[in-house]
Amino acid sequence: MSAGSKTPAELLSGYDGPPLRIMEVCGTHTHEIFRLGIRRLLPPQVELISGPGCPVCVTPVGFIDEAVWLALEQGVTIATFGDLVRVPGTELSLAGARAQGGKVQVVYSPLDAVDYARQHRETQVSFLSVGFETTTPASCLAVEQAQRLGLGNFSLLTANKTMPNAYQALKGSADVFLYPGHVHAITGTGLCEDLAGQGVSGVVTGFTAGELVSALAVAVTKSREGRPFFYNAYPRVVTRAGNPAAVKLMDRLMEPCDSEWRGLGTIPGSGLRLGPDYAAYDARLKFHMPKITGRANPACRCGEVLQGKCKPSDCPVFGKVCTPQHPVGACMVSGEGACSAYYQYGGDLT
Repeated sequence: MSAGSKTPAELLSGYDGPPLRIMEVCGTHTHEIFRLGIRRLLPPQVELISGPGCPVCVTPVGFIDEAVWLALEQGVTIATFGDLVRVPGTELSLAGARAQGGKVQVVYSPLDAVDYARQHRETQVSFLSVGFETTTPASCLAVEQAQRLGLGNFSLLTANKTMPNAYQALKGSADVFLYPGHVHAITGTGLCEDLAGQGVSGVVTGFTAGELVSALAVAVTKSREGRPFFYNAYPRVVTRAGNPAAVKLMDRLMEPCDSEWRGLGTIPGSGLRLGPDYAAYDARLKFHMPKITGRANPACRCGEVLQGKCKPSDCPVFGKVCTPQHPVGACMVSGEGACSAYYQYGGDLT
């Protein structure tokens, strides 16, 4: 990139090329760009759109229904991160299930859930394993720890997802992807380079003001060259090799499966579940769970937001019926959700 003496902020604000749509795949990028006021640097022809990089947001309604079924029908204690508690299911959220007598334990890591199971051996405990390549290794470590401790009362309800096939499903939805730095710290940059070879441009970046402005400046500058590109704007954390030990751990315990993504539908091979050697820790198998299909509130447009087809402020219930206090969809609940970012920082900004 030839930047001359211009700063990244000057390169970004001075962009005078054709309209450019940049997708913040990661929900944390969305929140930080809003919080830091970076959108105010953008020229009118550069549009930022949100993508499916919030693990809570892309988790389908049916997964919440499965967790509610475990809590109310099987008497299982659900161990979960706090932002899943208020995500609406078809009829009930986990908060609603707790109000009806279900046991829901908020934890800060999968290993906390194992520790809870160790201290309450008379109780079946199932951890809601939600997330991308960033958090999946911790769930794998939890299963290994439970196995070492001989815990027969611990299991995972998995909704783990991987990004490669999601990127394929999102082709054409934006001109440039702003790739999530924490995911590619695990997986490396090989996939991004392959996508550039397929005509998909992208920049991987971190979360500070300098990193985000620099990444956006790279995106607008490289786009003017008219060729697909990939650029690693987060080299202090992201390498081409990624974290081989974490990848090896996931490969040992997990196997690919088809997975439903809110808004994107079922993407073949985009999920992870426990492999045959660890099936005893799979909650769906352990409790002989029936097929449970969720039904989202038809007024909610979270699915379209996650595909970059609309902004949160385009949704008819945004800020009216749907607020952080009374969320209709997952994108308003999650701390990484696009709707919560628009609500908190101002949805009229482009």
